[in-house]
Amino acid sequence: MDILELLTTRRSIRKYTDKEVSEEIVDSLLRAGMYAPSAGNQQPWHFMIIRDKSTFERINKFHPYSKMLLEANVAILVCADTSIETHKGYWPVDCSAATENILIAAHGLGLGAVWLGIYPRQERIDGIRKLFHLPDTIFPLSLISIGYPAEQKQKPERFIAARIHYEKW
Repeated sequence: MDILELLTTRRSIRKYTDKEVSEEIVDSLLRAGMYAPSAGNQQPWHFMIIRDKSTFERINKFHPYSKMLLEANVAILVCADTSIETHKGYWPVDCSAATENILIAAHGLGLGAVWLGIYPRQERIDGIRKLFHLPDTIFPLSLISIGYPAEQKQKPERFIAARIHYEKW
């Protein structure tokens, strides 16, 4: 698929088939995430693979927008390790770039995925910290719900020429 077509047709997919996402594909998604740009190339990310349906149910109790996990085959939790940060305060940007790379790679591999925000919602951060026993230096940014799509969405028109400025406002 052409790269611009890939970017403009990627949509948040919340309904999945029961087809299993292979470990090889999960590995490809993780590699895509790790090739994201980061401030000073600090790469502060860590990734947790989640497949346990009971864990998805537990997440659903404290994350109000996580219902699609109940149908997902796999999820990837994207976290930052502030103990290895060399450019303080950039971890949300870096981990967001990794999250977006994973979303784009998932679409390119024929999967459906959606970004579930954890950070900056304290109740979600606390829920994830407690559930996964995260160390104090590890901050959860996002949870990506992934599966083979059981829905298709149309490409929206999002180009807004009025929001483009040249040289000055």
